[in-house]
Amino acid sequence: MVISNRFLTNPGVTDVLCEACDQLGWKVPTKIQIEAIPVALQGRDVIGLAETGSGKTGAFALPILQALLETPQRLFALVLTPTRELAFQISEQFEALGSSIGVQSTVIVGGIDTMSQSLALAKKPHVIIATPGRLVDHLENTKGFNLRALKFLVMDEADRILNMDFETEVDKILKVIPRDRKTFLFSATMTKKVQKLQRAALKNPVKCAVSSKYQTVEKLQQYYIFIPSKFKDSYLVYILNELAGNSFMIFCSTCNNTQRTALLLRNLGFTAIPLHGQMSQNKRLGSLNKFKAKARSILLATDVASRGLDIPHVDVVINFDIPTHSKDYIHRVGRTARAGRSGKSITFVTQYDVELFQRIEHLIGKKLPAFPMQEEEVMMLTERVAEAQRFARMELREQGEKKRSRNDDDDDTEEAIGVRNKVAGGKKKKRKAFYYRLSLAHVGTMVPVFLPGTPSETITSGPGSSYGLPLLIHYEQFGQSDSALGEQAEPSLQKARLV
Repeated sequence: MVISNRFLTNPGVTDVLCEACDQLGWKVPTKIQIEAIPVALQGRDVIGLAETGSGKTGAFALPILQALLETPQRLFALVLTPTRELAFQISEQFEALGSSIGVQSTVIVGGIDTMSQSLALAKKPHVIIATPGRLVDHLENTKGFNLRALKFLVMDEADRILNMDFETEVDKILKVIPRDRKTFLFSATMTKKVQKLQRAALKNPVKCAVSSKYQTVEKLQQYYIFIPSKFKDSYLVYILNELAGNSFMIFCSTCNNTQRTALLLRNLGFTAIPLHGQMSQNKRLGSLNKFKAKARSILLATDVASRGLDIPHVDVVINFDIPTHSKDYIHRVGRTARAGRSGKSITFVTQYDVELFQRIEHLIGKKLPAFPMQEEEVMMLTERVAEAQRFARMELREQGEKKRSRNDDDDDTEEAIGVRNKVAGGKKKKRKAFYYRLSLAHVGTMVPVFLPGTPSETITSGPGSSYGLPLLIHYEQFGQSDSALGEQAEPSLQKARLV
Protein backbone atom coordinates (compact mmCIF):
# COMPACT_ATOMS: atom_id res chain seq x y z
CA MET A 1 0.00 0.00 0.00
CA VAL A 2 1.29 3.47 -0.88
CA ILE A 3 1.19 5.74 2.15
CA SER A 4 0.69 9.39 1.32
CA ASN A 5 0.67 10.58 4.93
CA ARG A 6 3.06 13.34 5.89
CA PHE A 7 3.67 11.70 9.29
CA LEU A 8 6.54 9.95 7.50
CA THR A 9 8.44 13.22 7.78
CA ASN A 10 8.70 12.65 11.54
CA PRO A 11 11.85 10.55 12.02
CA GLY A 12 11.21 7.24 13.74
CA VAL A 13 7.45 6.96 13.11
CA THR A 14 7.07 3.57 11.48
CA ASP A 15 5.12 2.85 8.32
CA VAL A 16 2.46 0.87 10.18
CA LEU A 17 1.61 3.86 12.39
CA CYS A 18 1.69 6.25 9.43
CA GLU A 19 -0.77 3.96 7.68
CA ALA A 20 -3.05 4.08 10.73
CA CYS A 21 -2.88 7.89 10.67
CA ASP A 22 -3.79 7.81 6.99
CA GLN A 23 -6.84 5.64 7.70
CA LEU A 24 -7.96 8.10 10.39
CA GLY A 25 -7.74 10.96 7.89
CA TRP A 26 -4.77 12.63 9.57
CA LYS A 27 -3.25 14.09 6.43
CA VAL A 28 -0.53 16.26 7.98
CA PRO A 29 0.78 16.59 11.54
CA THR A 30 -0.54 19.48 13.59
CA LYS A 31 1.80 22.06 15.11
CA ILE A 32 1.95 20.36 18.51
CA GLN A 33 2.61 16.99 16.85
CA ILE A 34 5.47 18.43 14.77
CA GLU A 35 7.00 19.89 17.94
CA ALA A 36 6.40 17.05 20.41
CA ILE A 37 6.68 13.75 18.51
CA PRO A 38 10.40 13.95 17.52
CA VAL A 39 11.34 14.99 21.08
CA ALA A 40 9.28 12.17 22.60
CA LEU A 41 10.80 9.62 20.22
CA GLN A 42 14.24 10.65 21.50
CA GLY A 43 13.18 9.50 24.97
CA ARG A 44 12.78 12.95 26.54
CA ASP A 45 10.05 14.09 28.92
CA VAL A 46 7.67 16.57 27.26
CA ILE A 47 5.58 19.52 28.40
CA GLY A 48 3.07 20.34 25.68
CA LEU A 49 1.20 23.65 25.72
CA ALA A 50 -1.35 23.93 22.94
CA GLU A 51 -4.78 25.37 22.21
CA THR A 52 -7.76 23.05 22.38
CA GLY A 53 -8.41 20.97 19.26
CA SER A 54 -4.73 20.96 18.29
CA GLY A 55 -4.16 17.20 18.09
CA LYS A 56 -2.58 16.62 21.51
CA THR A 57 -3.78 13.00 21.70
CA GLY A 58 -1.78 12.05 18.62
CA ALA A 59 1.25 13.89 20.00
CA PHE A 60 1.54 11.46 22.92
CA ALA A 61 -0.16 8.35 21.51
CA LEU A 62 2.17 7.89 18.53
CA PRO A 63 5.44 7.93 20.55
CA ILE A 64 3.94 5.50 23.08
CA LEU A 65 2.79 3.09 20.37
CA GLN A 66 6.17 3.38 18.64
CA ALA A 67 7.95 2.45 21.89
CA LEU A 68 5.48 -0.39 22.48
CA LEU A 69 6.32 -1.81 19.05
CA GLU A 70 10.01 -1.83 19.92
CA THR A 71 9.62 -3.34 23.41
CA PRO A 72 6.22 -5.06 23.82
CA GLN A 73 5.00 -5.16 27.42
CA ARG A 74 1.74 -5.31 29.34
CA LEU A 75 0.73 -2.35 31.55
CA PHE A 76 3.02 -0.23 29.40
CA ALA A 77 1.43 3.23 29.63
CA LEU A 78 -0.95 5.17 31.88
CA VAL A 79 -2.94 8.20 30.71
CA LEU A 80 -4.61 10.37 33.37
CA THR A 81 -7.54 12.57 32.33
CA PRO A 82 -9.91 14.89 34.23
CA THR A 83 -13.20 13.52 32.83
CA ARG A 84 -14.78 10.20 31.96
CA GLU A 85 -15.78 11.19 28.44
CA LEU A 86 -12.25 12.28 27.57
CA ALA A 87 -10.92 8.95 28.86
CA PHE A 88 -13.18 6.97 26.53
CA GLN A 89 -12.24 9.19 23.61
CA ILE A 90 -8.50 8.71 24.19
CA SER A 91 -9.05 4.95 24.45
CA GLU A 92 -10.78 4.97 21.06
CA GLN A 93 -7.83 6.81 19.51
CA PHE A 94 -5.28 4.41 20.99
CA GLU A 95 -7.19 1.41 19.69
CA ALA A 96 -7.69 3.00 16.26
CA LEU A 97 -4.00 3.89 15.90
CA GLY A 98 -2.87 0.54 17.28
CA SER A 99 -5.48 -1.72 15.69
CA SER A 100 -3.01 -3.30 13.26
CA ILE A 101 -0.55 -4.14 16.03
CA GLY A 102 -3.10 -5.50 18.51
CA VAL A 103 -3.01 -2.77 21.14
CA GLN A 104 -5.39 -3.30 24.05
CA SER A 105 -6.58 -0.45 26.27
CA THR A 106 -8.84 -0.23 29.31
CA VAL A 107 -10.78 2.74 30.66
CA ILE A 108 -10.89 3.08 34.46
CA VAL A 109 -13.33 5.81 35.51
CA GLY A 110 -16.11 6.39 38.04
CA GLY A 111 -19.72 5.53 37.32
CA ILE A 112 -18.87 2.00 36.14
CA ASP A 113 -18.88 -1.26 38.13
CA THR A 114 -15.52 -1.77 39.87
CA MET A 115 -15.71 -5.57 39.58
CA SER A 116 -15.80 -5.48 35.77
CA GLN A 117 -12.91 -2.99 35.84
CA SER A 118 -10.92 -5.32 38.12
CA LEU A 119 -11.42 -8.15 35.63
CA ALA A 120 -10.24 -5.89 32.79
CA LEU A 121 -7.13 -4.92 34.77
CA ALA A 122 -6.41 -8.59 35.49
CA LYS A 123 -6.00 -9.08 31.72
CA LYS A 124 -3.14 -6.55 31.85
CA PRO A 125 -3.88 -4.25 28.90
CA HIS A 126 -1.08 -2.32 27.22
CA VAL A 127 -2.57 1.10 27.98
CA ILE A 128 -4.75 2.26 30.89
CA ILE A 129 -6.72 5.49 30.52
CA ALA A 130 -8.10 6.62 33.87
CA THR A 131 -9.41 9.38 36.04
CA PRO A 132 -7.17 9.76 39.13
CA GLY A 133 -9.78 8.98 41.79
CA ARG A 134 -10.93 5.62 40.44
CA LEU A 135 -7.36 4.54 39.58
CA VAL A 136 -6.22 5.16 43.18
CA ASP A 137 -9.20 3.10 44.35
CA HIS A 138 -7.98 0.13 42.29
CA LEU A 139 -4.35 0.59 43.30
CA GLU A 140 -5.40 0.40 46.96
CA ASN A 141 -8.11 -2.27 46.76
CA THR A 142 -7.71 -4.48 43.67
CA LYS A 143 -5.63 -7.50 44.58
CA GLY A 144 -2.67 -8.15 42.30
CA PHE A 145 -2.88 -4.85 40.42
CA ASN A 146 0.15 -2.58 40.40
CA LEU A 147 2.02 -0.29 38.01
CA ARG A 148 5.58 -1.11 39.09
CA ALA A 149 6.64 -1.89 35.50
CA LEU A 150 5.06 1.21 33.92
CA LYS A 151 7.12 2.85 31.15
CA PHE A 152 5.03 5.92 30.21
CA LEU A 153 2.86 8.36 32.18
CA VAL A 154 0.70 10.94 30.40
CA MET A 155 -1.25 13.69 32.15
CA ASP A 156 -3.67 15.17 29.63
CA GLU A 157 -5.46 18.43 30.48
CA ALA A 158 -3.13 18.63 33.51
CA ASP A 159 -4.35 22.08 34.51
CA ARG A 160 -7.90 20.82 34.72
CA ILE A 161 -6.89 17.67 36.64
CA LEU A 162 -5.34 19.89 39.30
CA ASN A 163 -8.21 22.41 39.28
CA MET A 164 -10.60 19.54 40.07
CA ASP A 165 -8.72 18.85 43.33
CA PHE A 166 -7.07 15.62 42.19
CA GLU A 167 -3.70 16.69 43.62
CA THR A 168 -3.79 14.13 46.45
CA GLU A 169 -4.65 11.29 44.05
CA VAL A 170 -1.92 12.35 41.60
CA ASP A 171 0.63 12.35 44.44
CA LYS A 172 -0.41 8.82 45.43
CA ILE A 173 -0.04 7.61 41.84
CA LEU A 174 3.41 9.20 41.46
CA LYS A 175 4.60 7.34 44.57
CA VAL A 176 3.74 3.86 43.23
CA ILE A 177 5.05 4.10 39.65
CA PRO A 178 8.72 3.81 38.58
CA ARG A 179 10.93 6.89 38.71
CA ASP A 180 12.67 5.96 35.45
CA ARG A 181 9.49 6.26 33.39
CA LYS A 182 8.92 8.74 30.55
CA THR A 183 6.40 11.48 31.37
CA PHE A 184 4.33 13.62 29.01
CA LEU A 185 2.39 16.54 30.50
CA PHE A 186 -0.11 18.31 28.25
CA SER A 187 -2.00 21.41 29.30
CA ALA A 188 -3.81 24.35 27.77
CA THR A 189 -2.26 26.70 30.32
CA MET A 190 0.87 26.78 32.49
CA THR A 191 -0.60 27.51 35.91
CA LYS A 192 1.32 27.57 39.19
CA LYS A 193 -0.08 24.15 40.05
CA VAL A 194 1.09 22.74 36.72
CA GLN A 195 4.56 24.21 37.28
CA LYS A 196 4.68 22.55 40.69
CA LEU A 197 3.61 19.23 39.17
CA GLN A 198 6.22 19.62 36.45
CA ARG A 199 9.00 19.92 39.04
CA ALA A 200 7.74 16.86 40.91
CA ALA A 201 7.00 14.53 38.01
CA LEU A 202 9.26 15.38 35.04
CA LYS A 203 13.02 15.13 34.55
CA ASN A 204 14.70 17.75 32.38
CA PRO A 205 11.63 18.14 30.13
CA VAL A 206 11.46 19.79 26.73
CA LYS A 207 8.78 22.46 26.47
CA CYS A 208 6.74 22.37 23.26
CA ALA A 209 4.59 25.51 23.30
CA VAL A 210 2.39 26.05 20.27
CA SER A 211 0.33 28.74 22.00
CA SER A 212 1.69 30.66 24.97
CA LYS A 213 -1.29 33.00 25.39
CA TYR A 214 -5.04 32.64 25.44
CA GLN A 215 -6.36 32.73 21.91
CA THR A 216 -8.91 31.20 19.61
CA VAL A 217 -8.17 29.56 16.28
CA GLU A 218 -8.04 31.70 13.15
CA LYS A 219 -10.86 29.95 11.27
CA LEU A 220 -13.40 30.50 14.05
CA GLN A 221 -16.03 33.18 13.34
CA GLN A 222 -17.07 34.63 16.71
CA TYR A 223 -20.26 36.63 17.31
CA TYR A 224 -22.39 37.87 20.18
CA ILE A 225 -26.04 38.85 20.57
CA PHE A 226 -27.20 41.38 23.18
CA ILE A 227 -30.72 40.48 24.30
CA PRO A 228 -33.16 40.80 27.22
CA SER A 229 -32.82 37.87 29.60
CA LYS A 230 -36.51 36.91 29.39
CA PHE A 231 -36.30 36.32 25.62
CA LYS A 232 -33.24 34.04 25.62
CA ASP A 233 -35.24 30.95 24.65
CA SER A 234 -36.92 32.73 21.73
CA TYR A 235 -33.59 33.98 20.38
CA LEU A 236 -32.13 30.49 20.69
CA VAL A 237 -34.96 29.01 18.64
CA TYR A 238 -34.54 31.79 16.06
CA ILE A 239 -30.82 31.06 15.64
CA LEU A 240 -31.39 27.30 15.37
CA ASN A 241 -33.91 27.95 12.60
CA GLU A 242 -31.65 30.46 10.83
CA LEU A 243 -28.67 28.07 10.86
CA ALA A 244 -30.69 24.90 10.24
CA GLY A 245 -28.69 22.05 8.75
CA ASN A 246 -25.68 22.62 11.01
CA SER A 247 -24.70 20.68 14.12
CA PHE A 248 -24.76 22.64 17.39
CA MET A 249 -23.22 22.47 20.83
CA ILE A 250 -25.12 24.67 23.28
CA PHE A 251 -23.45 25.38 26.62
CA CYS A 252 -25.50 26.03 29.76
CA SER A 253 -24.23 26.92 33.21
CA THR A 254 -26.16 24.34 35.24
CA CYS A 255 -27.36 20.76 34.89
CA ASN A 256 -30.95 21.85 35.51
CA ASN A 257 -30.92 24.49 32.76
CA THR A 258 -29.27 22.03 30.37
CA GLN A 259 -32.08 19.54 30.97
CA ARG A 260 -34.80 22.21 30.78
CA THR A 261 -33.51 23.65 27.51
CA ALA A 262 -33.18 20.19 25.97
CA LEU A 263 -36.82 19.45 26.84
CA LEU A 264 -37.88 22.84 25.47
CA LEU A 265 -36.17 22.24 22.13
CA ARG A 266 -37.47 18.69 21.83
CA ASN A 267 -41.00 19.96 22.45
CA LEU A 268 -40.47 22.32 19.51
CA GLY A 269 -39.35 19.51 17.22
CA PHE A 270 -35.55 19.87 17.40
CA THR A 271 -33.39 16.76 17.77
CA ALA A 272 -31.71 17.91 20.98
CA ILE A 273 -30.03 15.77 23.63
CA PRO A 274 -28.41 16.76 26.97
CA LEU A 275 -25.02 15.93 28.48
CA HIS A 276 -24.38 16.88 32.10
CA GLY A 277 -22.95 15.61 35.36
CA GLN A 278 -26.23 14.45 36.92
CA MET A 279 -26.76 11.84 34.20
CA SER A 280 -25.54 8.28 34.67
CA GLN A 281 -22.36 7.29 32.86
CA ASN A 282 -24.27 5.14 30.36
CA LYS A 283 -26.63 8.01 29.53
CA ARG A 284 -23.74 10.44 29.15
CA LEU A 285 -21.93 8.14 26.75
CA GLY A 286 -25.20 7.47 24.93
CA SER A 287 -25.81 11.18 24.40
CA LEU A 288 -22.25 11.73 23.21
CA ASN A 289 -22.35 8.79 20.80
CA LYS A 290 -25.72 9.80 19.34
CA PHE A 291 -24.38 13.27 18.64
CA LYS A 292 -21.11 11.99 17.18
CA ALA A 293 -23.05 9.58 14.96
CA LYS A 294 -25.21 12.53 13.77
CA ALA A 295 -28.37 10.88 15.11
CA ARG A 296 -28.92 14.14 17.01
CA SER A 297 -27.99 17.56 15.65
CA ILE A 298 -28.01 19.52 18.93
CA LEU A 299 -26.00 18.65 22.04
CA LEU A 300 -26.73 20.72 25.14
CA ALA A 301 -23.96 20.50 27.70
CA THR A 302 -22.45 21.90 30.84
CA ASP A 303 -18.71 22.53 30.94
CA VAL A 304 -18.18 18.77 31.39
CA ALA A 305 -17.97 18.69 27.58
CA SER A 306 -16.09 21.94 27.01
CA ARG A 307 -12.58 20.50 26.97
CA GLY A 308 -10.78 17.59 25.43
CA LEU A 309 -13.67 15.84 23.70
CA ASP A 310 -13.09 15.39 19.99
CA ILE A 311 -16.45 15.71 18.27
CA PRO A 312 -15.46 16.17 14.64
CA HIS A 313 -18.55 17.74 13.11
CA VAL A 314 -19.55 20.63 15.42
CA ASP A 315 -20.44 23.52 13.13
CA VAL A 316 -21.74 26.05 15.67
CA VAL A 317 -21.07 26.59 19.38
CA ILE A 318 -23.66 28.64 21.28
CA ASN A 319 -22.85 30.04 24.72
CA PHE A 320 -26.46 30.11 25.91
CA ASP A 321 -25.23 30.95 29.42
CA ILE A 322 -22.07 33.06 29.32
CA PRO A 323 -19.15 31.39 31.17
CA THR A 324 -18.28 32.95 34.53
CA HIS A 325 -14.59 32.23 33.98
CA SER A 326 -13.22 33.84 30.82
CA LYS A 327 -10.81 30.94 30.18
CA ASP A 328 -13.78 28.59 29.86
CA TYR A 329 -14.87 30.61 26.82
CA ILE A 330 -11.70 29.49 25.00
CA HIS A 331 -12.42 25.85 25.75
CA ARG A 332 -16.09 26.06 24.82
CA VAL A 333 -15.60 27.66 21.43
CA GLY A 334 -12.73 25.23 20.85
CA ARG A 335 -15.34 22.51 20.22
CA THR A 336 -15.71 23.92 16.69
CA ALA A 337 -13.14 24.96 14.07
CA ARG A 338 -10.93 22.05 15.11
CA ALA A 339 -7.89 20.71 13.25
CA GLY A 340 -8.01 23.32 10.49
CA ARG A 341 -11.76 23.33 9.88
CA SER A 342 -13.95 26.44 10.07
CA GLY A 343 -16.76 27.09 12.54
CA LYS A 344 -18.99 29.65 14.27
CA SER A 345 -19.58 30.65 17.87
CA ILE A 346 -22.40 32.83 19.19
CA THR A 347 -22.44 34.14 22.76
CA PHE A 348 -25.68 35.27 24.40
CA VAL A 349 -25.15 38.47 26.41
CA THR A 350 -28.00 39.69 28.62
CA GLN A 351 -28.22 42.86 30.69
CA TYR A 352 -26.60 40.91 33.55
CA ASP A 353 -23.62 39.61 31.54
CA VAL A 354 -21.96 42.75 30.18
CA GLU A 355 -18.98 42.71 32.54
CA LEU A 356 -18.31 39.00 31.94
CA PHE A 357 -18.45 39.58 28.19
CA GLN A 358 -16.00 42.48 28.40
CA ARG A 359 -13.57 40.23 30.28
CA ILE A 360 -13.80 37.64 27.50
CA GLU A 361 -13.05 40.26 24.83
CA HIS A 362 -10.09 41.49 26.88
CA LEU A 363 -8.76 37.93 27.25
CA ILE A 364 -8.89 37.06 23.55
CA GLY A 365 -7.72 40.52 22.51
CA LYS A 366 -10.50 41.34 20.04
CA LYS A 367 -13.93 42.95 19.81
CA LEU A 368 -16.63 40.55 18.64
CA PRO A 369 -19.19 41.59 16.01
CA ALA A 370 -22.94 41.27 16.60
CA PHE A 371 -24.73 38.37 14.95
CA PRO A 372 -27.27 39.73 12.39
CA MET A 373 -30.89 39.12 13.43
CA GLN A 374 -34.46 40.10 12.55
CA GLU A 375 -36.06 40.97 15.90
CA GLU A 376 -39.58 41.02 14.44
CA GLU A 377 -39.19 37.34 13.49
CA VAL A 378 -37.94 36.54 16.99
CA MET A 379 -41.00 38.15 18.58
CA MET A 380 -43.27 36.05 16.36
CA LEU A 381 -41.86 32.95 18.08
CA THR A 382 -42.55 34.05 21.66
CA GLU A 383 -46.05 32.58 22.05
CA ARG A 384 -45.05 29.15 20.76
CA VAL A 385 -41.87 29.19 22.84
CA ALA A 386 -43.81 30.18 25.97
CA GLU A 387 -46.07 27.17 25.55
CA ALA A 388 -43.06 24.89 25.11
CA GLN A 389 -41.45 26.42 28.22
CA ARG A 390 -44.52 25.58 30.29
CA PHE A 391 -44.54 21.96 29.16
CA ALA A 392 -40.78 21.66 29.64
CA ARG A 393 -41.20 22.73 33.27
CA MET A 394 -43.96 20.13 33.72
CA GLU A 395 -41.78 17.38 32.29
CA LEU A 396 -38.88 18.47 34.46
CA ARG A 397 -41.05 18.15 37.57
CA GLU A 398 -42.31 14.73 36.49
CA GLN A 399 -38.76 13.54 35.88
CA GLY A 400 -37.74 14.77 39.33
CA GLU A 401 -40.62 12.89 40.97
CA LYS A 402 -39.79 9.76 39.00
CA LYS A 403 -36.13 9.90 40.05
CA ARG A 404 -37.02 10.40 43.71
CA SER A 405 -39.44 7.47 43.71
CA ARG A 406 -37.03 5.16 41.89
CA ASN A 407 -33.80 6.52 43.39
CA ASP A 408 -32.71 6.77 39.78
CA ASP A 409 -30.19 9.21 38.29
CA ASP A 410 -30.91 8.48 34.64
CA ASP A 411 -31.90 11.22 32.25
CA ASP A 412 -35.39 10.75 30.81
CA THR A 413 -35.35 13.47 28.17
CA GLU A 414 -35.82 10.96 25.37
CA GLU A 415 -38.78 9.32 27.12
CA ALA A 416 -40.60 12.44 28.37
CA ILE A 417 -44.35 11.93 28.27
CA GLY A 418 -47.24 13.80 26.76
CA VAL A 419 -45.87 17.28 26.39
CA ARG A 420 -44.36 17.05 22.94
CA ASN A 421 -47.67 15.98 21.48
CA LYS A 422 -49.38 18.97 23.10
CA VAL A 423 -47.03 21.47 21.46
CA ALA A 424 -47.50 19.66 18.18
CA GLY A 425 -51.27 19.91 18.55
CA GLY A 426 -52.03 16.54 20.15
CA LYS A 427 -54.42 15.99 23.04
CA LYS A 428 -53.25 15.85 26.62
CA LYS A 429 -54.71 13.21 28.94
CA LYS A 430 -57.26 14.46 31.42
CA ARG A 431 -56.34 14.46 35.12
CA LYS A 432 -58.96 12.74 37.29
CA ALA A 433 -59.34 12.90 41.05
CA PHE A 434 -60.51 10.51 43.80
CA TYR A 435 -61.41 11.55 47.32
CA TYR A 436 -61.39 9.45 50.51
CA ARG A 437 -62.51 10.48 53.99
CA LEU A 438 -60.57 9.62 57.13
CA SER A 439 -61.67 10.52 60.66
CA LEU A 440 -58.51 10.93 62.73
CA ALA A 441 -58.77 10.98 66.49
CA HIS A 442 -55.70 12.93 67.53
CA VAL A 443 -53.27 15.42 66.08
CA GLY A 444 -50.06 13.67 65.03
CA THR A 445 -51.62 10.20 64.80
CA MET A 446 -49.82 7.97 62.29
CA VAL A 447 -52.45 6.27 60.14
CA PRO A 448 -51.55 3.46 57.72
CA VAL A 449 -53.43 3.89 54.44
CA PHE A 450 -53.70 0.78 52.25
CA LEU A 451 -54.66 1.11 48.61
CA PRO A 452 -55.17 -1.82 46.23
CA GLY A 453 -52.24 -2.18 43.85
CA THR A 454 -50.07 0.46 45.58
CA PRO A 455 -47.52 0.42 48.43
CA SER A 456 -49.04 1.24 51.83
CA GLU A 457 -48.45 4.82 53.00
CA THR A 458 -48.48 6.34 56.49
CA ILE A 459 -50.01 9.79 56.84
CA THR A 460 -49.86 12.12 59.84
CA SER A 461 -53.10 13.84 60.77
CA GLY A 462 -53.21 17.61 60.57
CA PRO A 463 -54.81 20.46 62.53
CA GLY A 464 -58.49 19.98 63.17
CA SER A 465 -58.39 16.22 63.36
CA SER A 466 -58.39 16.38 67.17
CA TYR A 467 -61.97 17.66 66.86
CA GLY A 468 -62.96 14.57 64.91
CA LEU A 469 -63.20 16.53 61.63
CA PRO A 470 -62.57 14.41 58.54
CA LEU A 471 -59.50 15.02 56.38
CA LEU A 472 -59.60 14.52 52.63
CA ILE A 473 -56.81 12.62 50.92
CA HIS A 474 -56.64 13.55 47.26
CA TYR A 475 -55.48 10.85 44.88
CA GLU A 476 -54.66 11.80 41.30
CA GLN A 477 -54.48 9.59 38.28
CA PHE A 478 -54.41 9.91 34.51
CA GLY A 479 -56.95 8.60 32.02
CA GLN A 480 -59.34 6.92 34.50
CA SER A 481 -63.07 7.57 34.83
CA ASP A 482 -64.35 9.56 37.81
CA SER A 483 -65.29 7.63 40.90
CA ALA A 484 -67.92 8.51 43.50
CA LEU A 485 -66.71 9.96 46.78
CA GLY A 486 -65.68 7.21 49.19
CA GLU A 487 -65.62 4.36 46.65
CA GLN A 488 -62.69 1.96 46.52
CA ALA A 489 -59.53 3.16 44.79
CA GLU A 490 -58.48 1.95 41.36
CA PRO A 491 -55.17 0.00 41.34
CA SER A 492 -53.46 2.57 39.10
CA LEU A 493 -53.57 5.54 41.49
CA GLN A 494 -50.31 7.46 41.41
CA LYS A 495 -50.10 10.41 43.84
CA ALA A 496 -51.54 11.42 47.20
CA ARG A 497 -51.74 14.72 49.05
CA LEU A 498 -53.73 16.10 51.97
CA VAL A 499 -56.42 18.63 51.03
